[in-house]
Amino acid sequence: MNAAALFAGGLAAGLAAGTASCTAVQGGLLIGLVARPGDRSGPSRGFAPVAAFLTGRLAAHTALGALLGLAGAAVQVGPRTRAALLVAAGTAVVVLAVRMLRRREAGCAPERKAPAAARGDPDGCVCPDDGHGQGAAPPGRVPSPPLDSAPSPLLHSAPSPPLDSAPSPPLDSAARGTGSPGTGARSPALARAAALGMATIFVPCGVTIGMEVVAVGAGSALGGAAALAGLALGTAPAFAALGLLLRTLVSARLAALAGIAALAAGLFTVGSGLRLGGWLPDLPVPQFGSPAAAAGRALTGTDGVQRLTVWATAEGFRPGIAVAAAGRPVEIAFRTKDNRGCTRTLAIDGHDVVLPVTGERVVRLAARPEGRLRYACGMGMYVGFVRFERSP
Repeated sequence: MNAAALFAGGLAAGLAAGTASCTAVQGGLLIGLVARPGDRSGPSRGFAPVAAFLTGRLAAHTALGALLGLAGAAVQVGPRTRAALLVAAGTAVVVLAVRMLRRREAGCAPERKAPAAARGDPDGCVCPDDGHGQGAAPPGRVPSPPLDSAPSPLLHSAPSPPLDSAPSPPLDSAARGTGSPGTGARSPALARAAALGMATIFVPCGVTIGMEVVAVGAGSALGGAAALAGLALGTAPAFAALGLLLRTLVSARLAALAGIAALAAGLFTVGSGLRLGGWLPDLPVPQFGSPAAAAGRALTGTDGVQRLTVWATAEGFRPGIAVAAAGRPVEIAFRTKDNRGCTRTLAIDGHDVVLPVTGERVVRLAARPEGRLRYACGMGMYVGFVRFERSP
């Protein structure tokens, strides 16, 4: 398959299926783009950090695709490692969200209250300046007196400077050594945004895993890069909208709402990683259809191989628990029908398996002892089991 076709496939996958999947897993990293309270580097609604995030994400995915296409499966990350990365990324998002909420509370501490009439704030609370002239004055700058306050005698006694005298630079510009306020602080912010975008390759969603397998099969650096670059561009509109929404919420003094949303995203990512790694107690798996026992028991063929059929649906795997005899090889036929959800990618026996949108993929397992084999979708949201029992 040529690079143009691989790029088109990645773009279609990103637009059709990656929007919800990838933003759910990786979107929490966007909370790092939100301007800190009191940051004077620019308005919170600025698009530059979001663009830097998307640029970093595109560059990292393109480089990863080229590496996968060139080196193949040797550079793939196993399910357990990916689960640990999900937990680490989710924890980082939770920390960022908690810091945002704590800053919001500290910015409106009771000791910073001032008379409401002096500032027109009905809440009686002075918050850090958000770059739009609201809240407390930044350090090093004298706040202007209220318009209705009595004039000071100093206003009439101090001589006015000559009109042709050179104005002194603002205090915040002099501290940075530049005449353009915010220029020195903007570069680190953009670098941080680009680094966050590049970090998304360490927390892949189910669609990303599927495209990584496609990149491996491309057999060339160009083909692998085209596949993952198409995916990154296909999901870019959703990431741009989410990033701008978070920054707008903060600039509209709704930082608490943005922090709660980021906290939920971080906890979701941590839970996905824990489930994918099998580090959480497994909840009871619902059995679909009837009779469940007959549908979930393996049939042994004349060649001595046991065969199971498991349907991968948008609601999970059915049957959720299958039964096979211990000590005999097993073939599991995973079937799909118009499935574009995360169950199209599953981790089983330490390997990632990508299923077609509609079709079948057979996974062969060697004879196993008594016990239970657990598998999960690529995002850790849905799990299934094969219980190996002693032969009667």
